[in-house]
Amino acid sequence: MTSIPDRKEILKLVDETVQAGARLSRIADLLGLHARTLRRWQEAEQAGKGDGRPTAERPRPTNALSEEERQAVLAVCNQSEYAHLPPTQIVPQLADKGIYLASESTFYRILRDEKQAVHRGRAQPPQKRAKPQPCKATAPNQVWSWDITYLAGAIRGIFYRLYMVEDIFSRKIVAWEVHEQESAEHASTLMTKACLRESIQPGELILHADNGGPMKGATMLATLQRLSVVPSFSRPSVSDDNPYSESLFRTLKYVPNYPDKPFESLEAAREWVHAFVTWYNESHRHSAIGFVTPVQRHSGEDVVILQARKALYELAKAQRPERWSGATRDWSRKNVVWLNPASDDETQEEAEIRELAA
Repeated sequence: MTSIPDRKEILKLVDETVQAGARLSRIADLLGLHARTLRRWQEAEQAGKGDGRPTAERPRPTNALSEEERQAVLAVCNQSEYAHLPPTQIVPQLADKGIYLASESTFYRILRDEKQAVHRGRAQPPQKRAKPQPCKATAPNQVWSWDITYLAGAIRGIFYRLYMVEDIFSRKIVAWEVHEQESAEHASTLMTKACLRESIQPGELILHADNGGPMKGATMLATLQRLSVVPSFSRPSVSDDNPYSESLFRTLKYVPNYPDKPFESLEAAREWVHAFVTWYNESHRHSAIGFVTPVQRHSGEDVVILQARKALYELAKAQRPERWSGATRDWSRKNVVWLNPASDDETQEEAEIRELAA
């Protein structure tokens, strides 16, 4: 890196050489520099600017702490009385004793410089959890999402547990059960039945869930390994990582015929959920899949249905074009569904590469 004095000396020689008739580009070649670099130096010299590079050596600020003062700050931070405290606690306590060494930000800066800005105290430091790998579904039975929700019982404090598995591509509820407890054994049985019913082949299914006990229980994980189902998990306490199940449970609990009163018994809860699943899968036209039913999309019938709707709208426009200000309604089929897609600064193609490399 060229120092400021050397730069000034070079510019002085360059000016003399240019005045003598030499070309700036030729001078730059001889110096091993680029002509644009010399011009930038000249502009900075004329404007009275210093070296703007982050790595440039700069004079020590006049208000900076001396080395003795820095060592005093470090000595205080490392005393047994303060070693477990952050600067936000140390500085006020010193002030109460009539001692001022530096501001809290200066304390933090000195600790960072000395590699001592670490978590203090017995509590676990905050941990940054990596976002789950993106999962892409282009057909049914490629990615399932599942979770457990509570259904209130008639006795205060008693809740039934609804286990529900949804295919994210078709939105079909492929399996469900209601039990009195949460357990990995119930989840394992449910998943085994679902895979048999849907004829899942080894290695073709990803099952996404949160970090609950039944999801990560040894019995459940052993069952997934036996079925060759790939597990995927949300970050702890991040519901957005499992949005399909969360959305499904909201639909379930806000449907108009959801009971106003708690369920009288386990059988009553199972009977109501059975009716809901039948309606949801076979009658409910889901907005996210083109207003077809989950069963229609799961079986592939939606392809013909959406094509027929498109043809109908185009015919209606041809018959009365004055009633249409633009294109007809988009009835195209959504062929790709993502779970935990890439962030804004990462393309889906990059996410796919990351998914394959994981």
